[in-house]
Amino acid sequence: MTDSTTPAKRPGNPRFSSGPCAKHPGWTLSSLSDAPLGRSHRAAVGKAKLRDAIDRTHALLDLPEGYRVGIVPASDTGAYEMAMWSMLGARPVTMLAWESFGSGWVTDVVKQLKLDADVRTADYGLLPDLTIDPARDICFTWNGTTSGVRVPNADWIADDRTGLTLCDATSAAFAMDLPWDKLDVTTFSWQKVLGGEGAHGVLVLSPRAVERLESYTPAWPLPKIFRLTKGGKLIEDIFTGATINTPSMLCVEDYLVALDWAEGLGLSGLVERATANASAIWTFCETRDWIDNLAADPATRSTTSVCLKFVGAPDGLAKRVAKRLESAGVALDVGAYRDAPEGLRIWCGSTVETSDIEALLPWIDWAYHAELAAG
Repeated sequence: MTDSTTPAKRPGNPRFSSGPCAKHPGWTLSSLSDAPLGRSHRAAVGKAKLRDAIDRTHALLDLPEGYRVGIVPASDTGAYEMAMWSMLGARPVTMLAWESFGSGWVTDVVKQLKLDADVRTADYGLLPDLTIDPARDICFTWNGTTSGVRVPNADWIADDRTGLTLCDATSAAFAMDLPWDKLDVTTFSWQKVLGGEGAHGVLVLSPRAVERLESYTPAWPLPKIFRLTKGGKLIEDIFTGATINTPSMLCVEDYLVALDWAEGLGLSGLVERATANASAIWTFCETRDWIDNLAADPATRSTTSVCLKFVGAPDGLAKRVAKRLESAGVALDVGAYRDAPEGLRIWCGSTVETSDIEALLPWIDWAYHAELAAG
């Protein structure tokens, strides 16, 4: 095949959106038939479904004993805001940001909570300085969804820290090995790696996080949907299936079906699928001088939200390439995030088939050269 030849093979599933993400292989709408629609989430059947989702999440992620899992409102954003508003202010805090969502957390802490934070930022493609006083709280994203840059490990987090770590792991959970002993508060949404529906967040608390909640009262008022304690004690019901507000039982059912699929692979299998997907793209880039990973250090490359840049390309080329791929029906929603540098962002999470990634790559070749020739 020459660069201008239209590829013959097409991805079986062209959905490479970074959220909501592709459904798992074999998913059908009929698989949600057991959803208790029209029933209260507080009825026995609703509570049982929610408790099942919590318990199975705990098991699949291999969380340590004593860690709590809760389903909360407003996706990962709601879960992370809940954690910041409920726990920050007790100690000095260091904010780490190297992409859009991390920058959003900085804005909320500095301008809304008005804390005198140590703010460390880095341009897209890079990480900030990770040398941090263990007496400080730390807010960071494990994997930058909009930059494709992740922390390579948690060695920079002290074992004997006295501060808490608040980790936004929304595009990392289930696809990357997370060292739970280094993470005190972890948030994600099931719309990412497991391909669930939007609007629901997951909050994971370590015993140290619970201790903070029960020993510290923020100076600011908390909205009802942010309140995790009552009378100075953790509201345990939140972590057994009694949600703060009304969840969608259809979305809960969809998550349970995704867990059925994921449990068949196990956590290691989920991680391996994402790594294989990303590796196929990295190999493609290594054999071409016009496309590269946005992450400057290979050790920080994301295996889920793989962000690419066109080397030396004229302005607007990346957007035209993404549009051509979508028009051809081979890649939907692969343009870079609106605040990120121009390029492509291809979701490689565990629900994506490696064969679909491999089928997409020749189409990127085709679209790039076609748009370059078109000027």
